[in-house]
Amino acid sequence: MSRTMRSNGGASPGSARVAAEEQAQLASGGFDPINLRDRVVIKLLFDQIVQIEHVEAAWKVWKGRKRKGHGVELWRVLADEPTLDRERIFAEAASIYAFKRSPISRDDMLAFLNKSWDQFEKEQWQEFARLALVPVAVGVEESSNEVQWIFVTHDPLQPGIKPFLRTLQIKRYELYYTPESVVRDLIQGGIFNKNEFLERITQEGIPYDLGMSFDDDDDESVDEEALVAEMTQSKLVNLFEAMLVEAVRRGVSDIHLFPGQGRKVEIHFRIDGDLELWHVEDRIHPEAFFAVVKDNVMNVDRFERDTAQDGFIQRRVDEAVIRFRVSILPLASANSEVRSESVVIRVLDDRKVILDLKKIGLHKVAYDRFQHAIRQPYGMVILTGPTGSGKTTTLYASLQQVVSPKRNVLTVEDPVEYILPGVRQIKLSHKLGLEGALRAILRHDPDIVMVGEMRDKETAELAIKLANTGHLTFSTLHTNDAPSAVSRLYKMGIEPFLISYAINLIVAQRLLRKLCPTCKVPVKDHDVPLLERFGFDVDRLDELEIYTHGLVDDCPTCSGQGYKGRRAISETLLFTPLIRRRIVEASGAINEDEIRDLAVKEGMTTLQDSAVSIVKEGETSLQEMMRVVFTDM
Repeated sequence: MSRTMRSNGGASPGSARVAAEEQAQLASGGFDPINLRDRVVIKLLFDQIVQIEHVEAAWKVWKGRKRKGHGVELWRVLADEPTLDRERIFAEAASIYAFKRSPISRDDMLAFLNKSWDQFEKEQWQEFARLALVPVAVGVEESSNEVQWIFVTHDPLQPGIKPFLRTLQIKRYELYYTPESVVRDLIQGGIFNKNEFLERITQEGIPYDLGMSFDDDDDESVDEEALVAEMTQSKLVNLFEAMLVEAVRRGVSDIHLFPGQGRKVEIHFRIDGDLELWHVEDRIHPEAFFAVVKDNVMNVDRFERDTAQDGFIQRRVDEAVIRFRVSILPLASANSEVRSESVVIRVLDDRKVILDLKKIGLHKVAYDRFQHAIRQPYGMVILTGPTGSGKTTTLYASLQQVVSPKRNVLTVEDPVEYILPGVRQIKLSHKLGLEGALRAILRHDPDIVMVGEMRDKETAELAIKLANTGHLTFSTLHTNDAPSAVSRLYKMGIEPFLISYAINLIVAQRLLRKLCPTCKVPVKDHDVPLLERFGFDVDRLDELEIYTHGLVDDCPTCSGQGYKGRRAISETLLFTPLIRRRIVEASGAINEDEIRDLAVKEGMTTLQDSAVSIVKEGETSLQEMMRVVFTDM
């Protein structure tokens, strides 16, 4: 069997030297020196991708698995550590064993997948997905004139690949490394999960107009009978269903639908915080498509076009139940007789919920403070930040750290976004409001309570009461930073002594887009005055490597976006005795600047400083930092 699965003969002299040095260190720390034969671990230590303490912790896990007969390489245990860069570890492993990065773009891979569904059986495609192995091209090898397949995977060293390909009777193949995020995108969004609704639209097309055209100066309102005739066309339903399926598979957080100029329907997807145009449809009347949408939404009246409406949708996509929260708002229109609307659909995929607080991306100080606060028997933890800053995600991850069969955990949210195992989530309605639910909770023997948002004085007072009566309480506020959350509660009418002794921690959070690891490039010409304003040491610029986006159109990882994924930055205001005393002593108003200065002296890392550290680590760009983090410097 001809293949390119090859390995180099041994570690480099530099790696050998490091191996000897690290062997002594690891042996003195209680390690079995035999583990240092793992060339990947040696290289990870040499490149400072992992530290000694990471290897020590992974070694203990590795030894436990080995005793149970589940032995794997030590570097694979490191790859499972949430605080480490999993993709860099797999990339290093592939590089050490001479597997090259795939030169084929993501779009070309998808195009090939869409044409090759008939090449394998359904069970074989399922095995491809299990192995995270994707066929991306097929050609003829020049030397032998035989058919040669090209596959990509993030883990070309896994032992199951060779036996599986042997069962397919593939004689010649080439195996390339590709980042795991790209492989997962190919599996979820490629031929493995065909969007049958999108295929129907492509095959059948959408009929033009269906007799609904009228001039811009037409004063007549839309003919309801004609509207019904158009919306019942199966093509419109296919477009709607295709939109939902595609959004789930692409990891979209929100779908935006609104009428564009010239009576077009624009469909935008929010991915990693930014809106991207997915589809423009100019062959149907916007009101017909919005009528189809509203007809598929529970608790929404299709004939009501002058008021805000909220509803929900539920679908099964790829064997998972997905919920969609729908918000509809009336829009102004140049033609007063045409009632335009905007629709935003939030995609609620329980599979995407981060339940491990380590994966949020908090730095060590923030993470340690968070862990300390949520391990307290009572008190309040408040998450603050604008809409879309990941507050709810962090709250859910926090709850999972403290959920236990021995504790009664209750949440009051409006609406409930994700269903959490082990948590009783109270459903609000016109018969049970937020304030009434909180009063009832006090009689429901709670241990831990999450209040979705403190919107007014009554809600805040009840949440504070829960925290002051022996309950660990989580909640959110909309403020710009942590110190201003104290001022906001005070302005609501909460007494300073209640604020001081009820709260354990306030966390202000933002989400930064991460630079694409494949196409990011170092900045050559630094804007020195700008860097100095943000606190960079301009005297040591030679030692500092700042990256920016490459914007490579055919990048297989980000498809030319320059960014892939997001991570949290935060500032954590821990309520120390000094902070509590300053709040209690406040008279007339809370001095936010004084609280901020005290908190920084006691170890708080501000949002700006947190973002600067992410830029220094090469995970994001200076432009992204400036976009997300406000500074008055």
